[in-house]
Amino acid sequence: MTGGRILMGVALLAAAIAGAAGAQTVVHGSHDAYSAPGVAMAWGVSRGATEASAAVVVRLATDTSYPWIAVRGVDPFTKDEKPLVAAKPVSGLLDVRIPRAHFAETPRTEWLFFASESAARAGTPAMVVYYLGVPDTTPEFADDAKLDAYLDKTLARARAGGVKTP
Repeated sequence: MTGGRILMGVALLAAAIAGAAGAQTVVHGSHDAYSAPGVAMAWGVSRGATEASAAVVVRLATDTSYPWIAVRGVDPFTKDEKPLVAAKPVSGLLDVRIPRAHFAETPRTEWLFFASESAARAGTPAMVVYYLGVPDTTPEFADDAKLDAYLDKTLARARAGGVKTP
Protein backbone atom coordinates (compact mmCIF):
# COMPACT_ATOMS: atom_id res chain seq x y z
CA MET A 1 0.00 0.00 0.00
CA THR A 2 1.32 3.48 -0.81
CA GLY A 3 1.64 6.24 1.79
CA GLY A 4 -1.30 8.13 0.24
CA ARG A 5 -3.57 5.09 0.42
CA ILE A 6 -2.60 4.45 4.03
CA LEU A 7 -3.41 8.05 4.98
CA MET A 8 -6.72 7.85 3.12
CA GLY A 9 -7.55 4.60 4.94
CA VAL A 10 -6.72 6.13 8.32
CA ALA A 11 -8.87 9.20 7.52
CA LEU A 12 -11.84 7.04 6.50
CA LEU A 13 -11.47 4.90 9.62
CA ALA A 14 -11.37 8.01 11.83
CA ALA A 15 -14.49 9.39 10.13
CA ALA A 16 -16.30 6.07 10.62
CA ILE A 17 -15.36 5.94 14.30
CA ALA A 18 -16.50 9.55 14.82
CA GLY A 19 -19.80 8.78 13.10
CA ALA A 20 -20.32 5.64 15.14
CA ALA A 21 -19.58 7.52 18.36
CA GLY A 22 -22.36 10.00 17.58
CA ALA A 23 -20.16 13.02 16.95
CA GLN A 24 -22.02 16.23 17.66
CA THR A 25 -23.06 18.77 15.06
CA VAL A 26 -21.59 22.26 15.54
CA VAL A 27 -23.25 25.08 13.60
CA HIS A 28 -22.42 28.78 13.44
CA GLY A 29 -25.68 30.72 13.65
CA SER A 30 -25.61 34.08 11.96
CA HIS A 31 -29.16 35.46 11.63
CA ASP A 32 -31.85 36.48 14.08
CA ALA A 33 -33.67 33.28 13.14
CA TYR A 34 -32.32 29.75 12.88
CA SER A 35 -33.87 26.41 12.07
CA ALA A 36 -32.71 22.82 11.78
CA PRO A 37 -34.58 19.55 12.14
CA GLY A 38 -35.92 19.49 15.70
CA VAL A 39 -35.17 23.10 16.66
CA ALA A 40 -35.93 26.69 15.73
CA MET A 41 -34.74 29.96 17.29
CA ALA A 42 -35.78 33.60 16.98
CA TRP A 43 -33.81 36.54 18.45
CA GLY A 44 -35.01 39.97 19.57
CA VAL A 45 -33.85 42.72 21.89
CA SER A 46 -35.92 44.28 24.66
CA ARG A 47 -34.49 47.79 25.06
CA GLY A 48 -35.55 48.33 28.65
CA ALA A 49 -35.63 51.67 30.45
CA THR A 50 -31.81 51.86 30.56
CA GLU A 51 -28.97 50.16 28.69
CA ALA A 52 -28.26 48.15 31.84
CA SER A 53 -31.78 46.71 31.71
CA ALA A 54 -31.68 45.84 27.99
CA ALA A 55 -31.97 42.12 27.31
CA VAL A 56 -31.60 39.79 24.39
CA VAL A 57 -34.56 37.43 24.20
CA VAL A 58 -34.26 34.18 22.28
CA ARG A 59 -37.38 32.10 21.78
CA LEU A 60 -36.67 28.41 21.21
CA ALA A 61 -38.93 25.73 19.84
CA THR A 62 -37.84 22.12 20.09
CA ASP A 63 -39.37 18.76 19.42
CA THR A 64 -38.58 15.40 20.95
CA SER A 65 -35.19 15.33 19.16
CA TYR A 66 -33.81 17.76 21.74
CA PRO A 67 -35.72 17.51 25.02
CA TRP A 68 -32.89 19.15 27.03
CA ILE A 69 -30.93 22.36 26.47
CA ALA A 70 -28.24 24.45 28.10
CA VAL A 71 -26.75 27.82 27.20
CA ARG A 72 -23.30 29.13 28.00
CA GLY A 73 -21.22 32.19 27.23
CA VAL A 74 -17.63 31.70 26.15
CA ASP A 75 -14.75 34.17 25.99
CA PRO A 76 -13.21 33.32 22.61
CA PHE A 77 -9.72 34.35 23.74
CA THR A 78 -9.40 32.76 27.19
CA LYS A 79 -11.99 30.00 26.56
CA ASP A 80 -13.51 30.77 29.97
CA GLU A 81 -17.12 29.60 30.11
CA LYS A 82 -20.02 31.17 31.97
CA PRO A 83 -23.24 29.15 32.34
CA LEU A 84 -26.28 31.17 31.29
CA VAL A 85 -28.88 28.40 31.49
CA ALA A 86 -28.05 25.14 33.26
CA ALA A 87 -29.10 21.97 31.47
CA LYS A 88 -32.87 21.72 31.76
CA PRO A 89 -35.76 19.96 30.09
CA VAL A 90 -37.63 21.90 27.46
CA SER A 91 -40.95 20.94 26.01
CA GLY A 92 -42.15 23.04 23.13
CA LEU A 93 -41.34 26.72 23.63
CA LEU A 94 -38.82 28.41 25.90
CA ASP A 95 -37.79 32.06 26.16
CA VAL A 96 -34.21 32.73 27.26
CA ARG A 97 -33.43 36.28 28.45
CA ILE A 98 -29.79 37.30 28.51
CA PRO A 99 -28.63 40.75 29.65
CA ARG A 100 -27.23 42.56 26.62
CA ALA A 101 -24.12 43.46 28.66
CA HIS A 102 -23.26 39.73 28.77
CA PHE A 103 -22.16 39.84 25.13
CA ALA A 104 -19.31 42.24 25.95
CA GLU A 105 -17.86 39.82 28.52
CA THR A 106 -18.47 36.51 26.75
CA PRO A 107 -19.41 37.26 23.14
CA ARG A 108 -19.65 33.63 22.00
CA THR A 109 -22.97 32.14 23.06
CA GLU A 110 -23.37 28.40 22.70
CA TRP A 111 -26.78 26.78 22.60
CA LEU A 112 -26.38 23.12 23.55
CA PHE A 113 -29.11 20.74 22.46
CA PHE A 114 -29.20 17.32 24.11
CA ALA A 115 -30.90 14.16 22.85
CA SER A 116 -31.68 12.93 26.38
CA GLU A 117 -31.45 13.71 30.07
CA SER A 118 -28.47 11.38 30.43
CA ALA A 119 -26.65 13.19 27.61
CA ALA A 120 -27.37 16.51 29.33
CA ARG A 121 -26.03 15.23 32.64
CA ALA A 122 -22.93 13.87 30.86
CA GLY A 123 -22.44 17.19 29.05
CA THR A 124 -22.55 15.62 25.59
CA PRO A 125 -24.80 17.67 23.33
CA ALA A 126 -26.01 16.25 20.03
CA MET A 127 -25.93 19.73 18.49
CA VAL A 128 -24.30 23.05 19.38
CA VAL A 129 -25.43 26.26 17.71
CA TYR A 130 -23.06 29.11 18.46
CA TYR A 131 -23.26 32.82 17.82
CA LEU A 132 -20.53 35.43 17.99
CA GLY A 133 -22.33 38.36 19.55
CA VAL A 134 -25.92 39.34 18.82
CA PRO A 135 -26.78 38.85 15.13
CA ASP A 136 -26.70 42.12 13.18
CA THR A 137 -30.21 41.41 11.90
CA THR A 138 -31.71 41.27 15.40
CA PRO A 139 -34.40 43.96 15.82
CA GLU A 140 -34.85 46.00 19.00
CA PHE A 141 -38.18 46.75 20.64
CA ALA A 142 -39.19 49.20 23.35
CA ASP A 143 -42.60 47.53 23.62
CA ASP A 144 -42.59 43.96 24.98
CA ALA A 145 -45.89 43.13 23.24
CA LYS A 146 -44.32 44.00 19.87
CA LEU A 147 -41.24 41.95 20.74
CA ASP A 148 -43.45 38.99 21.66
CA ALA A 149 -45.41 39.25 18.40
CA TYR A 150 -42.18 39.49 16.40
CA LEU A 151 -40.69 36.42 18.10
CA ASP A 152 -43.89 34.43 17.48
CA LYS A 153 -43.98 35.41 13.79
CA THR A 154 -40.26 34.82 13.21
CA LEU A 155 -40.28 31.50 15.03
CA ALA A 156 -43.28 30.32 13.00
CA ARG A 157 -41.46 31.30 9.79
CA ALA A 158 -38.31 29.47 10.94
CA ARG A 159 -40.28 26.34 11.84
CA ALA A 160 -41.96 26.41 8.42
CA GLY A 161 -38.54 26.45 6.75
CA GLY A 162 -38.71 30.07 5.61
CA VAL A 163 -35.34 30.94 7.13
CA LYS A 164 -31.94 30.51 5.55
CA THR A 165 -29.66 28.46 7.75
CA PRO A 166 -25.94 27.90 7.38
